[in-house]
Amino acid sequence: MKKLLLLITFLSLAAFTQAKNRKAKIITPYGTMIVKLYDQTPKHRDNFIKLTRHHFYDSTLFHRVIKNFMIQGGDPDSKHAKPGQELGNGDVGYTIPAEFELDLFHRKGALAAARDNRPDKASSGCQFYIVQGKVFTEQQLDTLEKTRLGGRKIPVDQRDVYMTEGGAPHLDQSYTVFGQVIKGMDVIDKIAAEKTDSRNRPLQDIPMKIRLKKKWLFF
Repeated sequence: MKKLLLLITFLSLAAFTQAKNRKAKIITPYGTMIVKLYDQTPKHRDNFIKLTRHHFYDSTLFHRVIKNFMIQGGDPDSKHAKPGQELGNGDVGYTIPAEFELDLFHRKGALAAARDNRPDKASSGCQFYIVQGKVFTEQQLDTLEKTRLGGRKIPVDQRDVYMTEGGAPHLDQSYTVFGQVIKGMDVIDKIAAEKTDSRNRPLQDIPMKIRLKKKWLFF
């Protein structure tokens, strides 16, 4: 009986550990990105894990690409979409409440949830984007604070990142960041460099599949 209880405890703890500090592989024709999912945004993290486990993202496209800004995907309507078909309106029938955290910001490689113009800033249940962004000067960040951030000050450590690595600071505290690319940053640049049509859809389809990286807890 004691051995059985220990086994149940072990399996429970292992499952619990797998729900936290998770990583995912976003596999594309241009290479693979490894993404860390943040525990500070559990609703977005768990939703992304759920969809990934059900292979929801397999064969969906990066359907919206804007160089020096971001690459967006996760629209279920993009699966087997016809050339030139307008994309970006597909969903799963629910939204996720915003989970803004001051230390999670739109640096290059940030994984964030797309959304429409809802006043509560709730996220799409499936669509996401990955930031490419650009590098800012100190003066550009000063101007951004006055013109687009309503006077909100960008923390000093985040300013340093925006002036070295780059990103999209105007999106901070408006769209939920729930992960970060930790390997395969060059894949973002390759996808962002693709030619697009007038709706920012790549002329050459860029499909993806997403898999969770398994992590087990051993004593």
